Amino acid sequence: MQKPAFLISIDTEGDNLWVNTKDISTQNAKFLDRFQKLCEKYGFKPTYLTNYEMAISPDYVSFAKDVIAGKQGEVGMHLHAWNSPPIYPLTDDDDRFKPYLIEYQNDVIREKILVMTDLLESTFETKMLSHRAGRWAFNEYYAQLLLEFGYQVDCSVTPYVDWSEVKGNPNGLGGTDYSRFPDGAYFMDLNDISKSGSSRLLQVPMSTRLKYGAMHNTFKLAYDRLRGKKRPPSTRWLRPKGGNVLEMKHVAQQCLNEGKDYVEFMLHSSEFMPGGSPTFTDSASIEQLYKDLEELFEWLSPRCIGMTMAEFYQSKLAN
Repeated sequence: MQKPAFLISIDTEGDNLWVNTKDISTQNAKFLDRFQKLCEKYGFKPTYLTNYEMAISPDYVSFAKDVIAGKQGEVGMHLHAWNSPPIYPLTDDDDRFKPYLIEYQNDVIREKILVMTDLLESTFETKMLSHRAGRWAFNEYYAQLLLEFGYQVDCSVTPYVDWSEVKGNPNGLGGTDYSRFPDGAYFMDLNDISKSGSSRLLQVPMSTRLKYGAMHNTFKLAYDRLRGKKRPPSTRWLRPKGGNVLEMKHVAQQCLNEGKDYVEFMLHSSEFMPGGSPTFTDSASIEQLYKDLEELFEWLSPRCIGMTMAEFYQSKLAN
């Protein structure tokens, strides 16, 4: 029996988008080679989900072409609607509010996906097969377009997490509520993306797990309601946040104990650069990150096999 897959998804985007709004830089592209070498040391293959500013960054394009040529990773699409051409203003300040793609009109959504897909495929001379929505915002129309444009994998779902209180357009409905979505891979029902169906679009949800048990969460949610607050249950993610390697191992072990056929890790490309994110602000925090990654990867290497998203898709079809 084949080992579960270890899927590494990197949201590959500009520097420190948590605070940057205009004139986005892409210096983090120069820091990706160290991470790629670490992955290759353990036989793991990242999927670099790439947005517009990185797709036109010479440093990143050169790096990613080498990864593709060596068959040591994959490039997919990551779409930030507010600055991905063609530009159609949606709010008074889209750079500030960062509206979700699903908040635009359908014809604009289609056009943005078409332009971004064409840019990536012409730049990297390979078919785009994998995708993650910007700011995790996804819906049925978006899924239908991905399949139409030849994508095989989406990994936008974050199980147990409700983004509806997180605004894009301040007059909009917020992000997608994933609190009742599956927490394992499934071929999607394109009329209800929270359910499995007969489409050829594979959803590979992030590896997130509830921090507390059912009884604790029920009590906590009831208490929050009494205080007039609406908060989703606390979750753990398979993603670094500085010194949390034991938590990451715990999430991965939960997935493996449940018999899942993959565990999925994520990070932003800018988080590999000192000062590129609020979490890893200096060289010391980057060294701690790599210490944690080395320990996690060493622990996972006998338990999992490295795959890109597209390779995982093919393994699902074969099974």
